[in-house]
Amino acid sequence: MTVFVLAEVVRAASGRITAALAARYRDLDIAEEALAEATARAVEAIAAGQLLADPAGWLYRAAGRCALDMLRRRATRERLPPPEPLPEPSVEDRLTGDEAIIPDERLRLIFVCCHPAIAAETRAALTLRLVCGLTTAQIAHAFLVAEPALAQRLTRAKRKIAEAGVAFEVPPPEGWAERLEAVLSTLEIAYAKAHEDAAGTGSHAGYAGEVLRLTRLLADLLPAEGEVLALAALVRLAEARRPARLGADGRMVPLVEQDPARWTPALIAEAHGFLDRAAALPAHGPRYFQAMIHAVWCSRRSLADPAPWPQVLALYDRLLLQRDDVVVRLNRIVALAEVAGIAAAFAELTALEAAGAGRGIQLSTFLPYQALRADLSRRAGHLEAAADAYRTALSLGPAAAERDFLAARLAALRPSG
Repeated sequence: MTVFVLAEVVRAASGRITAALAARYRDLDIAEEALAEATARAVEAIAAGQLLADPAGWLYRAAGRCALDMLRRRATRERLPPPEPLPEPSVEDRLTGDEAIIPDERLRLIFVCCHPAIAAETRAALTLRLVCGLTTAQIAHAFLVAEPALAQRLTRAKRKIAEAGVAFEVPPPEGWAERLEAVLSTLEIAYAKAHEDAAGTGSHAGYAGEVLRLTRLLADLLPAEGEVLALAALVRLAEARRPARLGADGRMVPLVEQDPARWTPALIAEAHGFLDRAAALPAHGPRYFQAMIHAVWCSRRSLADPAPWPQVLALYDRLLLQRDDVVVRLNRIVALAEVAGIAAAFAELTALEAAGAGRGIQLSTFLPYQALRADLSRRAGHLEAAADAYRTALSLGPAAAERDFLAARLAALRPSG
């Protein structure tokens, strides 16, 4: 086993390990620190030539021992009784591998992190850090806030959980409503991290399958919650298009150029089942309209069918009435450019830039913003501005397929004059 393989295992299993340790020891900081220490020990073991036959299970057991050591030191300092040790794995545990050794506690930890004792704007961020393993920098970019400010929020949230004595368990159904929005926001952002990588080969690719699973579970638990059903539909419609998102040259294929014949019919059919159930409910939230936008696109049967830009724009107008944020407005501007022209799109983008600056939103480091500005500038004939925006977008670390797409667009530009 190599350190590279270990890194892949950590990325895949860190959420489950952290969740399981946090559920056992009721301490989020201990869970994070113990996993970090266990990972360092694993690197040392590999360097010494030790074979880790079941690396995820090894990490879980090592992290459990690290957590116990930390808690014992704390107990000694505070004269508290030491915690009970982890049980030794049985023969059955060793035979069945890490799926049995590491209980999947992620949904429980999501509900813990979304407790109403935590500030609403921090719940999803905390969950993404602990359950999904995103770095503070990645989460700050997703929320368009400064990294130090987000780090402070996360520290305060973990302290609040400890001080409030939050129970590490899924609350009874009557307690779900006050946490549900943060839970759904977390799943949305986690899926977005997977979706931004068209090739599906990056470190967050596994989130796609996990969010598909968790949204189905939530839909079973909450069959009358329209936003749950809509999110389940949304991620299936988006994931159904994955086979067509990558060209033969390895570059990302824009949605309007994707061949519908390559989409996955089974996922689209499953999504429509969820969407039909959501449509039958009396009230429709923002995720319903987001899912409808995806459904409109997935109604295309071939590239010969006209792109549904007018319908998409109309749905974004309805979505804005319920969720007026930067991402929605940027996506709406894409549709506006096709329906009303580049000048109208530029006017909207300029207004968004001004509004964002007034609210402290860091648009300049947001990859979709730079990609959109580059495309609009290119189409308007502002080639130097387009080149600057493409270079900035490339500097923000897009995934390989997106990087190659942006680089090709940049290379195709001709200098003015």
